[in-house]
Amino acid sequence: MTRQPALFVSHGAPTFAVEPGRAGGLLRAVGERWRPQAVVVVSPHWVTRDLAVTAAAHPRTIHDFGGFPPALYELRYPAPGAPALARAIAERFAAAGMPVREDADRGLDHGAWVPLMHLFPDAGIPVLQLSMPVALDPRGAWRLGEMLAPLRAEGVMIVGSGSLTHNLGEVFSGSVPAPDGYARAFVEWARQAVLRHDREALLDYLRAAPHGRRAHPTADHYLPLLVAAAAAGEDAAVEVLDGGMTFSVLSMESYVFA
Repeated sequence: MTRQPALFVSHGAPTFAVEPGRAGGLLRAVGERWRPQAVVVVSPHWVTRDLAVTAAAHPRTIHDFGGFPPALYELRYPAPGAPALARAIAERFAAAGMPVREDADRGLDHGAWVPLMHLFPDAGIPVLQLSMPVALDPRGAWRLGEMLAPLRAEGVMIVGSGSLTHNLGEVFSGSVPAPDGYARAFVEWARQAVLRHDREALLDYLRAAPHGRRAHPTADHYLPLLVAAAAAGEDAAVEVLDGGMTFSVLSMESYVFA
């Protein structure tokens, strides 16, 4: 069985589903090189009190956004679920003292299905999501990735879906800085930290990175990067997918840890 990579994917706005740009093409190329047995996605759009995992045989497509063109709400990503894998994950985590609730009703939020539409457009690979606990912090996210790491040897791709920069307040304000400003500085810092496998810098990003707090006023879209990096391990080769910058401050950069 082929050992699968861990990915960090910047999933952008929901319109990324129909406006792939450069980032969509890069993800499609990755999907053409890998064919996992299943995909586990950690997305900031499913936050729970405690850990939970989707266990539906046929997870529905959740349109967890508003105010977008009607065509987006017609999209479906009919990938099968993976109830047996969900049970195996729950048992593995429970054995390590991290109980996981199996949720047979939860579908796939846009943090999962939007990038997967580009990675695996045929929707033929089973997909499940692991939630982000509301109290999750950087070290907790790293631990989550370490717990998921063994699944890669079992043919499971791990995807942390977030955004390398994520200051929506500046986007919605209508007055954003030049694209070569603070957001680009944070992206360059993150890229180098990822390439060096600099665990401590990545964990301490608010102090170690330039403009860390401005790039991530909240941690939710940054923590999936830590999940992916931890699932990869320090010996992983890193492929940078430079998807550019949208809205001047939202990075579409992604990483493949293989």
